[in-house]
Amino acid sequence: MRNLSVRRAVLGSVVFFLGLQANLSFAHGDVTPQAVNTDTLPQLGEGWREENPYRGDAEAIRVGDSAYNQNCARCHGLQAISGGMTPDLRKLNDPAEYIDIQESDQWFMTRVRHGAVIDGRVYMPPFEGILSQEAMWAIRAYLDTRKLDE
Repeated sequence: MRNLSVRRAVLGSVVFFLGLQANLSFAHGDVTPQAVNTDTLPQLGEGWREENPYRGDAEAIRVGDSAYNQNCARCHGLQAISGGMTPDLRKLNDPAEYIDIQESDQWFMTRVRHGAVIDGRVYMPPFEGILSQEAMWAIRAYLDTRKLDE
């Protein structure tokens, strides 16, 4: 009789845990990357830029704000304020984190283009081939406006 109670408790715990995991996986909603219209931005061509050509550009910031909210906020938080599970992208603007803005741009673009896979686990999918270079740099232009002290 006692073994039956233990089995039920274990089975109940497993069902609860699996239900919780399923609930968390659906909590992000639709994670299909959303298209970003970059028609209003100067087109950058085939070669990948090493530094953000849209830095400080009001239109790029507007496009990047929308693109960030559609494609990044579900993991990195609204207004780039992370809840702790993913990097706080406001740190891209922190001089204590990066030697200079070029290093920050390079880290950002490498991570967005190629994603992050650690020990076979996908922590961030690659966006190269999904988002254009223009969309990626517009998101970076938006992130330039987000500071840690906000």
